[in-house]
Amino acid sequence: MEKYKNLKGDSGVQSYEIGSDFIIVHFKNDGSYLYNYDIPGSSHVERMKKLATKGKGLSTYISTIVKKKFAEKIN
Repeated sequence: MEKYKNLKGDSGVQSYEIGSDFIIVHFKNDGSYLYNYDIPGSSHVERMKKLATKGKGLSTYISTIVKKKFAEKIN
């Protein structure tokens, strides 16, 4: 997994892994979640990929837009 840059300094995201049609996000206090083109959909996943690589805004996007629309909780 790639360490999340956390440019704002207060994110709950610790790391992420990007694939062609998915992103796995590991939260500091809540484990890892898989988001893919099926759930929550390709437009959300692509936006999340951009925010992850930017290092800012991913946690906010998930908590306000995507919410509990994840494909799987990994751990």
